Amino acid sequence: MSTTTSEPEGGDAPPDASRRTPVIAQETTCEIPVHLLFRDNDCPPLALRPAVVARRRGTGEQPRIGRDPLPARPAAVVPAPPRPAPAADPELIERPAPGALPGWTGMVAGALALAGVGTVLWGAGVFPGMVTRLLGLASYPYQGLGLGLWCLLTLGVLITLFALGGIGRGQVGHAWVLTLFGEYRGTVRRPGLFWVNPLLLRRRVDVRLRHWRSEPMPAVDADGTALRVIVLVVWRVRDTARAVLGIEDHEDYLSEQVESALARVVSQLPVDAPGLGKGPGRESAPTLRDAESVGAALTRTLAGECAPVGLEVFSAQPVVIEYAPEVAAAMQRRRIAAIDARHRESVLTSVVDAVDDTVTRLTARGLVELDDYERKALVKDLTVAFYAGRTGALED
Repeated sequence: MSTTTSEPEGGDAPPDASRRTPVIAQETTCEIPVHLLFRDNDCPPLALRPAVVARRRGTGEQPRIGRDPLPARPAAVVPAPPRPAPAADPELIERPAPGALPGWTGMVAGALALAGVGTVLWGAGVFPGMVTRLLGLASYPYQGLGLGLWCLLTLGVLITLFALGGIGRGQVGHAWVLTLFGEYRGTVRRPGLFWVNPLLLRRRVDVRLRHWRSEPMPAVDADGTALRVIVLVVWRVRDTARAVLGIEDHEDYLSEQVESALARVVSQLPVDAPGLGKGPGRESAPTLRDAESVGAALTRTLAGECAPVGLEVFSAQPVVIEYAPEVAAAMQRRRIAAIDARHRESVLTSVVDAVDDTVTRLTARGLVELDDYERKALVKDLTVAFYAGRTGALED
């Protein structure tokens, strides 16, 4: 049986192309890169297109296999875009209390009202003679209290209670949030004595710069390794109205947001990168060991979540990042193995360089003339001697 082939148009075919007859119809092939024949073990595997022929009925051939994309490990983890922070009430903003007065005004008004009540009682003859003689006052006979005197006494007592009951004491670093029947009326940040309406409900708030150290919180890094992280947060109350009235408890809110922000930041990076090895750009791969970068990302995330409720976060830094107890022993053995492998690699590299330099100098200066067998024996002996000397010196 003879096979006829037609010459392709547009040029001459290669000499062997006319004699080549496909064994299977509609077969497909792929090219194998030459560098794969001489690649090192450290090179990452490359995805090749499968060389599987098309399926034909009645021949038993396998169907064509599609090419599956291989997941590539990014050189750097790109943080996810920040989600929008919860909206705050635009009307709930801290403002000074409009009716706050110095404390001496309430004390003076209370003293005058109390003096007026005493004068009415003295004029009505309520005080006994011994008291009036002790005070050096004239004594009047008691003739009873009429309706007018009772009204004056009641008014005087109310004024006294109103004046003295509104006196408060402010401290540096603390503020008072005032509400009247559930409506926000203002904030008093004045230190010392002040006077406000005694009908106002007062809530004391600490506005000093504060720090909070968390308990060991569970977290998971980008590789799924269980961790325990301790965070130190420096913060303060910036808007007292939103911190007290906007949420139920601003301290509990802060602690919950710290845990949430920590989970979001830590899950984007691995805690260590022992498998990256050496290579351009791999030494600077981001990990959780970079406390400065992790702290900056955690601070930005936490500040954005706490700003709508009147809390100002200055810094949130991880002070401890350690493996969870259930994986600590395994990760410690893994790290020791990685350190030992790097140590052996560095020693072997230095030994090979020393042997090569020694043999090159000996042969270049004509001190020895070696054939291939003698050269191999000399290289072997020098390698054993240098390696034993290096390892012994490091162990000592």
